[in-house]
Amino acid sequence: MVTTESPPSFSAAAGRLKIAMVCDFFYPRFGGVENHIWSISQSLLKLGHKVIVITHSYDDRSGVRWMSGGLKVYYTPLAAPFDQASVPTLFGFLPMIREILIREQIQLVHGHQATSQLTHESLFHARALGLPTVYTDHSLFGFSDMASINVNKVLRFTLANVEKCICVSNTCRENLVLRASVDPARVLTLPNAVDSSNFKPNFSQRPGVDSETVNIVVMSRMVYRKGIDLLVGVLPLICARFPQVKFIIGGDGSKMVLLHETRERYLLHDRMELLGHVPHAKVQETLRRGNIFLNCSLTESFCIAIVEAASCGLFVVSTKVGGVAEVLPDETVSRAIVFPCQWCCRLLDYC
Repeated sequence: MVTTESPPSFSAAAGRLKIAMVCDFFYPRFGGVENHIWSISQSLLKLGHKVIVITHSYDDRSGVRWMSGGLKVYYTPLAAPFDQASVPTLFGFLPMIREILIREQIQLVHGHQATSQLTHESLFHARALGLPTVYTDHSLFGFSDMASINVNKVLRFTLANVEKCICVSNTCRENLVLRASVDPARVLTLPNAVDSSNFKPNFSQRPGVDSETVNIVVMSRMVYRKGIDLLVGVLPLICARFPQVKFIIGGDGSKMVLLHETRERYLLHDRMELLGHVPHAKVQETLRRGNIFLNCSLTESFCIAIVEAASCGLFVVSTKVGGVAEVLPDETVSRAIVFPCQWCCRLLDYC
């Protein structure tokens, strides 16, 4: 099938657009990128635009699926052996992505996340088909380690002809401009946001200031860059100094075993509640149980979790990394340069 029509123009005059969101990371996997794609897709659908999501298959979830709000998702049959990132196919994915874009009459292709191979290939093929493209960057990367060097080289090639790039913080924007050699005029900063109607304080569900119990909530993917090793060092120190403190920890990942080992080693079974994976629909319920939200990330371009926590009325304690300093006003967050335990201790002394 060959079309002779000129590609649609990406402008306000185009009115309602037909948009394809592309990323390896989407439901049923949970995380910041996945939630971002879901939220922005639902918002665009409410505005009257047509939106589809293109990702790879997850276990038995393959083919075309419909989700709430009329969101159509293509779970393409691509292998994803490591961290749910698909295997590079060079031009092997071209017939499939071309068929989808033509069938759905897509006018704009929006790719997400530098570590998504599906994003790189889709943006490249979309430009070859004459379609406007947009890329959103969600993470920070270095310049010297081998993994970052490879990602940066591929990203520099992919973004050569992309119309616009979106970053979730100014720190993320500076990082992308440097590592991908992108013209700063083509890069915009659009911070993440949460629907405050879905994250409201409910002080009747949490211990008060005068109560004997202080709940510290941690909601994070249990991986190295989220500072789980740092969290493991913080836990026994705070528990030893403050007997009224209880940790409520939600999330799952490869570092979860460290938390189980810490609970066993220091006999903290009554002080540490390990929830494992928490569906996003239950995040508000979990946050409402806490007094303090603790974030120990080693690198972070934005961290939407601390916005959700602040919206639920928790006091935020976080490492001062990446775009965290841009997220909340100074009076609502304390930032520890290296070790957040000191800030937690000061706050608990005050409480």
